[in-house]
Amino acid sequence: THFLRRFILFSFIQVLSGCAIIVRGQPRGGPPPERQINLSNMRAGAIARRAAQGQPDTKDTPDEPWAFQAREFLRKKLIGKEVCFTVEIRTSLGREYGMVYLGKDTTGENIAESLVNEGLATVRREGIRGNNPDQARLCELEDQAKSSKKGMWSEGGGTHTIRDLKYTIENPRNFVDSLHQKPINAIIEHVRDGSVVRALLLPDYYLVTVMLSGVKCPTFKREADGTETPEPFAAEAKFFTESRLLQRDVQIILESCHNQVILGTILHPNGNITELLLKEGFARCVDWSMAVYTQGAEKLRAAERSAKERKVRIWKDYVAPTANLDQKDRQFVAKVMQVVNADALVVKLNSGEYKTIHLSSIRAPRNEGEEKNKDKDKRFRPLYDIPYMFEAREFLRKKLIGKKVSATVDYIRAATGPGESTPAFAERTCATVTIGGINIAEALVSKGLATVIRYRQDDDQRSSHYDELLAAEARAIKNGKGLHSKKEVPIHRVADISGETQKAKQFLPFLQRAGRSEAVVEYVFSGSRLKLYMPKETCLITFLLAGIECPRSSRNLPGGVQVAEPFSDEAMLFTKELVLQREVEVEVESMDKAGNFIGWLHIEGVNLSVALVENALSKVHFTAERSPYYKALVSVEEACRQRKEKIWANYEEKPVEEVVHVSEEKERVTNYRPVYVTEIADTLHFYAQDVETGAQLESLMEAMRAEIATHPPVEGSYSARRGDYCLAKFADGEWYRARVEKVESQAKVHVFYIDYGNREVVSTSRLAVMPPAFSTRTLPAQATEYTFAFIQVPQDEDARADVVDCVVRDIQNSQCLLNVEYAGATCPHVTIQFGDTKDDVGLGLVKEGLVMVDVRKEKHLQKIVTEYLNSQESAKSARLNIWRYGDFRADDADEFGYRR
Repeated sequence: THFLRRFILFSFIQVLSGCAIIVRGQPRGGPPPERQINLSNMRAGAIARRAAQGQPDTKDTPDEPWAFQAREFLRKKLIGKEVCFTVEIRTSLGREYGMVYLGKDTTGENIAESLVNEGLATVRREGIRGNNPDQARLCELEDQAKSSKKGMWSEGGGTHTIRDLKYTIENPRNFVDSLHQKPINAIIEHVRDGSVVRALLLPDYYLVTVMLSGVKCPTFKREADGTETPEPFAAEAKFFTESRLLQRDVQIILESCHNQVILGTILHPNGNITELLLKEGFARCVDWSMAVYTQGAEKLRAAERSAKERKVRIWKDYVAPTANLDQKDRQFVAKVMQVVNADALVVKLNSGEYKTIHLSSIRAPRNEGEEKNKDKDKRFRPLYDIPYMFEAREFLRKKLIGKKVSATVDYIRAATGPGESTPAFAERTCATVTIGGINIAEALVSKGLATVIRYRQDDDQRSSHYDELLAAEARAIKNGKGLHSKKEVPIHRVADISGETQKAKQFLPFLQRAGRSEAVVEYVFSGSRLKLYMPKETCLITFLLAGIECPRSSRNLPGGVQVAEPFSDEAMLFTKELVLQREVEVEVESMDKAGNFIGWLHIEGVNLSVALVENALSKVHFTAERSPYYKALVSVEEACRQRKEKIWANYEEKPVEEVVHVSEEKERVTNYRPVYVTEIADTLHFYAQDVETGAQLESLMEAMRAEIATHPPVEGSYSARRGDYCLAKFADGEWYRARVEKVESQAKVHVFYIDYGNREVVSTSRLAVMPPAFSTRTLPAQATEYTFAFIQVPQDEDARADVVDCVVRDIQNSQCLLNVEYAGATCPHVTIQFGDTKDDVGLGLVKEGLVMVDVRKEKHLQKIVTEYLNSQESAKSARLNIWRYGDFRADDADEFGYRR
């Protein structure tokens, strides 16, 4: 049957051999049907064929001479071009023969003629009719090719050996590694599905099956009867890849070989097919192969995220894990208040609400294997007994406590009930937490202090930076960090003496002698009851705040539940916000009968007992009277009582009854000791060093400066933090011990020289880390603050300046004798004598009319107070200095700033 048909075809063609092509029209609602056209009246060499699997009678057939060149000639000429073809014959088996023209009509280049002219095909002359000019033209072109010795008519050549890598290379991994992930030229010969292709590597003609790294498309499942069932969008994904890559010249980066499967990335001049498949919703990311993707895994995640947001193709029913959350709940800034189990944080939102968030996709260190059954009699403490749990918690605590962090919620893990071997979990908000642009989970994993959770491929509830977490874990494993280290695990032998009366009695003298000791607040039971970890002593203690009476929280008692007192929860919250998991200093004074230590707790210069009283959340207890903080406590309590705040809201002042106190009269004790006055403040407080320890200070200074001369500090390397002890270079060019009091900027750091009492504002370039050998544990701070007993300094600025100038002139930088008379709110009140004459300096100021007398009521001080008052009367009579206009206090003129 002879008939003529004409088609205009677009974009997609596959060349099977030098005389057969497959054409497709434009897609409409899905992949268009294929149609094979065989070129009439000519024959090209047959392409090699591999024996069919399961058919033992078939054999491999090699390429016939010039078959590959003919196929390549057509491929380069036709792939991706528009063609027009005519069908001349259709056999009973449905095979079609005709002519193919390049372009939209038959005026274009005749492909058969081009092949014959290049000597890449022969003409079938047995079927030629003399009256057919097209056939005659083919014969004429063949004769010209013969005479010109083109192609197959040339002498020799024409054969190509194409080798299947699977059967010719013994170790594919070595072959892939030898290419060093460099792009190599290739031709895509076949597309099995959207993400698996067969490629011909040039110039060595290796045929290799490549799976795209990092992605997986829907596939065609082979049933038992041999039929293939496509998964949803499998055919569309295959056509997407075919229409862009099949028989195209590309470059391939062979990236890895996993279980004989070669992974790679295909690069076309128009783009990266891996990213395009993801972006159009034809593929999903695959964790196991994404690790080898060399073009940047974040690009693949971004492309997949784009498809999910647009809900295209395989994502048409996709619902984001955080779809039900408002934007303010998905991303927020909060202050970290507590670290829980090294993988969760309690944060305080700007609204004041507290929220627990878990770090996405990571798992904190945990007990495994036989460790769970070890020491059953011993109380199990996860923080100290699970290897690396303490290190992980400390890493987060030091980095985050009290700091503002940014949180992005990745998913919310639903609550789960208890299983046979798993406990119940409440609903958990999982987020990526960053501080200063650093992903905290990634930092934790990179140090080997946490592991990354592995998910099912279809589980979308994971960190938005999951690939970075996997990469960080790979680095930690490679470098043997933390949990991945082959070294012995760190052991924390922490003695818990909470409630252990006998152990507490043994520790008490040691803690009392230690003065201020460093501690970390592990738990807050109530406003005034805490659990502390003492790092130097490696013990846990229960600590009660001294000097105050805090509202009690509710608790279970044998007779029932004790109701919480008003403001107990507020007091506990206040203490938590101020000190929980912070580094503090404690002074232990005593212990109770239950083995709980009692004392004072300081954080960044704040006394917690005073702070609770100042915020009207506690009352002063009578036991505070003998402490140096009593006046400060009474002062802030009185202010709260007057304002009737919180616990004082219902306070009514009782009428004062005159009570005659009968006390034993005792003598004033004098124990003058030599001191060296180093600094005098504008308030007439002064700092002095004990002469007895002067030699120790000199020795320490010499050793310290010798150490600095040998190992000078790197300028600007020290990062100043309030409360830290450091070394500071004074104006004389020498280094001294100092404490940071305030940090305004890198150029303005306020420091206090702890051995001399003076202050200075310096830049960080003049600061350095204090070596442990010269710390306050080796030698305590030598400058002690004092103030004059029995005198009042005038508040008039000029009069005050006169007093300070006089004292500076008389005793600064000189050795004197000092006696402590009574305690004060901030420092001891003393009398001081000149070293040579033994005259009382304070009494001399009174005699000169420079200060007033502060009358004390204590019986044992009456003799010296009388002496001071008599000297004051003499100065008034002589109208000296402040008394030159008479007794200005006669009319109780408080508005002038003076008081009796």
